[in-house]
Amino acid sequence: MKKNTRKKRICLISSSGGHFEQLLMLRKLEENNNIFIVTEKTKYNKNDKKIKYFVKQVNRKEILFIFKMICILFKSLYIFMKEKPDVIISTGVLATIPMLYIGHIFKKKVIYIESFAKINRPTMTGKLIYKNHIADQFYVQWESMLEFYPDAIYKGGIY
Repeated sequence: MKKNTRKKRICLISSSGGHFEQLLMLRKLEENNNIFIVTEKTKYNKNDKKIKYFVKQVNRKEILFIFKMICILFKSLYIFMKEKPDVIISTGVLATIPMLYIGHIFKKKVIYIESFAKINRPTMTGKLIYKNHIADQFYVQWESMLEFYPDAIYKGGIY
């Protein structure tokens, strides 16, 4: 019997800034898989060739928050249907929530990695994903974070 040699299709998704820098630590997955990257569009990364898709940058305190999240939901659904990822890996935060939920609904493997910057307090996105059991695997990068996420996996930082 012939072994299935199809490479996994992996979506790496995060917001911009530090979350995106952490996400880039996972690019070594390209060696054995087909990956694509999704992040928020900013004036600093709009010409970055390693990013395949951009979603709107969002802040929960802005007046257009709900509208932007709805736009991100539809864009995420479009990306998901076009790319058909087997696995979705995220380092957070807000802009990633729709894709994580879509992956969960369609029974794809969802991996969430809580921010390296969080040593003593969880992120709101992390709490949402953990509490609602959206991620198949939930990682923390600091052992102290197991206090908030007792069923999380601790393997150290991704740096």
